[in-house]
Amino acid sequence: MNKVRLTWLGHSCFEIFSGKVILIDPFIDENPVATVSASELDPDIIAVTHGHSDHLGDTVEIAKRTGCTVVCIHEVSQYLKSKGIQTIGMNIGGTVKVDDISFTMTDARHSSSIDESEWSFDGGRAAGFVITINDISIYHAGDTGLFRDMELISELYKPDVAIVPIGGRYTMDVRDAAVAVRMLQPKLAIPMHYNTFEQIEQDPIIFRDLVKTMSNADVLIMDVNEQVDI
Repeated sequence: MNKVRLTWLGHSCFEIFSGKVILIDPFIDENPVATVSASELDPDIIAVTHGHSDHLGDTVEIAKRTGCTVVCIHEVSQYLKSKGIQTIGMNIGGTVKVDDISFTMTDARHSSSIDESEWSFDGGRAAGFVITINDISIYHAGDTGLFRDMELISELYKPDVAIVPIGGRYTMDVRDAAVAVRMLQPKLAIPMHYNTFEQIEQDPIIFRDLVKTMSNADVLIMDVNEQVDI
Protein backbone atom coordinates (compact mmCIF):
# COMPACT_ATOMS: atom_id res chain seq x y z
CA MET A 1 0.00 0.00 0.00
CA ASN A 2 1.32 3.44 -0.93
CA LYS A 3 1.99 5.88 1.87
CA VAL A 4 -0.02 9.07 2.00
CA ARG A 5 2.29 12.07 2.03
CA LEU A 6 0.98 15.52 2.90
CA THR A 7 2.89 18.69 1.97
CA TRP A 8 1.91 22.22 3.00
CA LEU A 9 2.54 24.72 0.21
CA GLY A 10 1.40 27.70 2.27
CA HIS A 11 -1.91 29.35 3.23
CA SER A 12 -4.61 26.68 2.60
CA CYS A 13 -2.80 24.84 -0.19
CA PHE A 14 -1.82 21.24 0.46
CA GLU A 15 -0.52 18.53 -1.82
CA ILE A 16 -1.48 14.94 -1.07
CA PHE A 17 0.53 12.19 -2.72
CA SER A 18 -0.18 8.48 -2.79
CA GLY A 19 0.46 7.36 -6.34
CA LYS A 20 -1.81 10.18 -7.55
CA VAL A 21 -1.18 13.83 -6.75
CA ILE A 22 -4.05 15.85 -5.25
CA LEU A 23 -3.70 19.61 -4.92
CA ILE A 24 -6.09 21.48 -2.62
CA ASP A 25 -6.76 25.23 -3.07
CA PRO A 26 -3.71 26.04 -5.22
CA PHE A 27 -3.09 29.68 -4.32
CA ILE A 28 0.57 29.80 -5.35
CA ASP A 29 1.92 32.57 -7.58
CA GLU A 30 0.32 35.45 -5.64
CA ASN A 31 0.94 33.74 -2.31
CA PRO A 32 3.69 35.68 -0.47
CA VAL A 33 4.80 32.65 1.56
CA ALA A 34 4.85 30.08 -1.26
CA THR A 35 8.30 29.02 -2.43
CA VAL A 36 7.24 27.05 -5.51
CA SER A 37 5.59 28.36 -8.65
CA ALA A 38 2.36 27.13 -10.18
CA SER A 39 4.29 26.03 -13.26
CA GLU A 40 6.19 23.47 -11.13
CA LEU A 41 3.04 21.67 -9.98
CA ASP A 42 1.68 18.67 -11.89
CA PRO A 43 -1.41 17.35 -10.10
CA ASP A 44 -3.74 14.62 -11.26
CA ILE A 45 -6.64 16.17 -9.32
CA ILE A 46 -7.32 19.63 -7.92
CA ALA A 47 -9.91 20.11 -5.16
CA VAL A 48 -11.22 23.66 -4.71
CA THR A 49 -13.12 24.59 -1.55
CA HIS A 50 -14.54 27.89 -2.84
CA GLY A 51 -14.16 30.69 -5.36
CA HIS A 52 -12.12 33.29 -3.47
CA SER A 53 -8.84 34.22 -5.13
CA ASP A 54 -6.71 32.86 -2.28
CA HIS A 55 -8.26 29.40 -2.80
CA LEU A 56 -9.22 29.08 -6.47
CA GLY A 57 -5.84 30.69 -7.00
CA ASP A 58 -3.92 29.24 -9.97
CA THR A 59 -6.44 26.49 -10.71
CA VAL A 60 -7.17 27.69 -14.24
CA GLU A 61 -3.51 27.92 -15.27
CA ILE A 62 -2.56 24.59 -13.71
CA ALA A 63 -5.57 22.67 -15.03
CA LYS A 64 -5.18 24.04 -18.57
CA ARG A 65 -1.51 23.09 -18.62
CA THR A 66 -1.84 19.62 -17.09
CA GLY A 67 -5.33 18.56 -18.18
CA CYS A 68 -6.08 17.45 -14.63
CA THR A 69 -9.58 17.07 -13.20
CA VAL A 70 -10.95 19.72 -10.81
CA VAL A 71 -13.39 18.66 -8.09
CA CYS A 72 -15.48 21.55 -6.76
CA ILE A 73 -18.98 22.78 -6.01
CA HIS A 74 -21.39 22.99 -8.97
CA GLU A 75 -21.23 26.76 -9.46
CA VAL A 76 -17.43 26.91 -9.47
CA SER A 77 -17.49 23.91 -11.79
CA GLN A 78 -19.64 25.82 -14.28
CA TYR A 79 -17.19 28.72 -14.23
CA LEU A 80 -14.21 26.44 -14.81
CA LYS A 81 -16.01 24.61 -17.62
CA SER A 82 -16.43 27.98 -19.32
CA LYS A 83 -12.62 28.11 -19.35
CA GLY A 84 -12.37 24.71 -21.02
CA ILE A 85 -11.34 22.83 -17.87
CA GLN A 86 -12.38 19.27 -17.04
CA THR A 87 -14.40 19.36 -13.83
CA ILE A 88 -16.49 17.19 -11.57
CA GLY A 89 -19.17 19.35 -9.99
CA MET A 90 -20.80 18.32 -6.75
CA ASN A 91 -22.50 19.81 -3.70
CA ILE A 92 -22.68 19.69 0.08
CA GLY A 93 -23.15 16.13 1.34
CA GLY A 94 -22.23 14.53 -1.96
CA THR A 95 -19.39 12.09 -2.61
CA VAL A 96 -17.50 11.44 -5.83
CA LYS A 97 -14.68 9.02 -6.60
CA VAL A 98 -11.74 9.84 -8.82
CA ASP A 99 -9.20 7.07 -9.36
CA ASP A 100 -10.43 5.29 -6.20
CA ILE A 101 -9.95 8.47 -4.15
CA SER A 102 -13.14 9.56 -2.41
CA PHE A 103 -14.10 13.23 -2.08
CA THR A 104 -17.00 14.06 0.24
CA MET A 105 -18.06 17.70 0.28
CA THR A 106 -18.87 19.09 3.70
CA ASP A 107 -20.44 22.31 4.85
CA ALA A 108 -18.37 25.41 5.64
CA ARG A 109 -19.53 28.72 7.07
CA HIS A 110 -18.10 31.26 4.65
CA SER A 111 -18.85 33.08 1.40
CA SER A 112 -17.73 31.98 -2.08
CA SER A 113 -17.68 34.69 -4.74
CA ILE A 114 -15.53 33.86 -7.76
CA ASP A 115 -13.27 36.90 -7.59
CA GLU A 116 -11.52 36.37 -10.90
CA SER A 117 -14.84 36.23 -12.79
CA GLU A 118 -15.50 39.83 -11.70
CA TRP A 119 -18.75 38.59 -10.14
CA SER A 120 -20.14 37.37 -13.47
CA PHE A 121 -20.51 33.84 -12.05
CA ASP A 122 -22.22 32.71 -8.87
CA GLY A 123 -19.72 30.97 -6.61
CA GLY A 124 -22.34 28.90 -4.78
CA ARG A 125 -21.39 27.83 -1.26
CA ALA A 126 -18.04 27.53 0.45
CA ALA A 127 -17.23 23.94 1.39
CA GLY A 128 -14.75 21.59 2.95
CA PHE A 129 -13.65 18.12 1.84
CA VAL A 130 -13.20 14.77 3.49
CA ILE A 131 -10.71 13.00 1.25
CA THR A 132 -10.36 9.27 1.76
CA ILE A 133 -7.34 7.56 0.27
CA ASN A 134 -5.88 4.19 1.26
CA ASP A 135 -8.39 4.06 4.14
CA ILE A 136 -6.97 7.31 5.54
CA SER A 137 -9.49 10.12 6.02
CA ILE A 138 -8.24 13.72 5.69
CA TYR A 139 -10.61 16.59 6.47
CA HIS A 140 -9.71 19.94 4.89
CA ALA A 141 -12.12 22.43 6.40
CA GLY A 142 -11.63 25.16 3.80
CA ASP A 143 -12.43 28.66 5.04
CA THR A 144 -14.96 28.37 7.81
CA GLY A 145 -16.23 29.60 11.10
CA LEU A 146 -16.96 27.17 13.89
CA PHE A 147 -20.18 25.17 13.51
CA ARG A 148 -21.77 22.42 15.57
CA ASP A 149 -22.09 19.97 12.67
CA MET A 150 -18.37 19.35 12.92
CA GLU A 151 -19.50 16.78 15.48
CA LEU A 152 -21.38 15.01 12.68
CA ILE A 153 -18.30 15.13 10.45
CA SER A 154 -16.48 13.35 13.27
CA GLU A 155 -19.25 10.79 13.71
CA LEU A 156 -19.74 10.05 10.02
CA TYR A 157 -16.23 10.27 8.57
CA LYS A 158 -13.89 9.81 11.56
CA PRO A 159 -11.10 11.95 10.13
CA ASP A 160 -7.59 10.79 10.90
CA VAL A 161 -6.31 14.26 10.04
CA ALA A 162 -8.13 17.59 10.44
CA ILE A 163 -6.69 20.63 8.66
CA VAL A 164 -8.33 23.73 10.09
CA PRO A 165 -7.99 27.50 9.56
CA ILE A 166 -6.83 29.53 12.55
CA GLY A 167 -6.27 33.01 11.10
CA GLY A 168 -9.33 34.78 12.48
CA ARG A 169 -11.07 37.72 10.77
CA TYR A 170 -12.18 35.67 7.74
CA THR A 171 -12.27 32.27 9.49
CA MET A 172 -12.00 30.69 12.91
CA ASP A 173 -9.28 31.98 15.20
CA VAL A 174 -7.04 29.83 17.41
CA ARG A 175 -9.65 29.43 20.16
CA ASP A 176 -12.52 28.46 17.89
CA ALA A 177 -10.26 26.18 15.85
CA ALA A 178 -9.23 24.36 19.03
CA VAL A 179 -12.91 23.81 19.83
CA ALA A 180 -13.34 22.50 16.27
CA VAL A 181 -10.60 19.94 16.90
CA ARG A 182 -12.34 18.89 20.12
CA MET A 183 -15.51 18.24 18.11
CA LEU A 184 -13.76 16.56 15.18
CA GLN A 185 -11.62 14.20 17.32
CA PRO A 186 -8.89 13.56 14.76
CA LYS A 187 -5.65 11.79 15.53
CA LEU A 188 -3.73 14.73 14.07
CA ALA A 189 -4.67 18.41 13.70
CA ILE A 190 -2.83 20.78 11.37
CA PRO A 191 -3.40 24.57 11.36
CA MET A 192 -3.64 26.51 8.09
CA HIS A 193 -4.76 29.89 6.72
CA TYR A 194 -2.65 32.05 9.02
CA ASN A 195 0.36 34.40 8.80
CA THR A 196 0.07 34.73 5.03
CA PHE A 197 -1.05 38.34 5.41
CA GLU A 198 -1.01 40.85 8.25
CA GLN A 199 -4.79 40.55 8.70
CA ILE A 200 -4.55 36.87 9.66
CA GLU A 201 -1.48 36.87 11.89
CA GLN A 202 -1.80 34.25 14.63
CA ASP A 203 0.49 32.27 16.91
CA PRO A 204 0.02 28.55 16.15
CA ILE A 205 1.66 27.66 19.46
CA ILE A 206 -1.41 29.07 21.22
CA PHE A 207 -3.60 26.84 19.03
CA ARG A 208 -1.47 23.80 19.88
CA ASP A 209 -1.60 24.53 23.60
CA LEU A 210 -5.37 25.06 23.55
CA VAL A 211 -5.90 21.78 21.69
CA LYS A 212 -3.90 19.98 24.37
CA THR A 213 -6.37 21.20 27.00
CA MET A 214 -9.43 20.08 25.01
CA SER A 215 -8.64 16.84 23.20
CA ASN A 216 -6.20 13.98 22.71
CA ALA A 217 -5.27 15.06 19.18
CA ASP A 218 -1.64 15.62 18.27
CA VAL A 219 -0.93 18.97 16.63
CA LEU A 220 1.58 19.41 13.83
CA ILE A 221 2.64 22.99 13.08
CA MET A 222 4.09 22.70 9.60
CA ASP A 223 6.65 24.87 7.85
CA VAL A 224 5.97 25.76 4.24
CA ASN A 225 7.07 22.81 2.05
CA GLU A 226 7.27 20.50 5.06
CA GLN A 227 6.07 16.95 4.42
CA VAL A 228 4.49 14.42 6.72
CA ASP A 229 3.68 10.78 6.07
CA ILE A 230 0.31 9.71 7.42
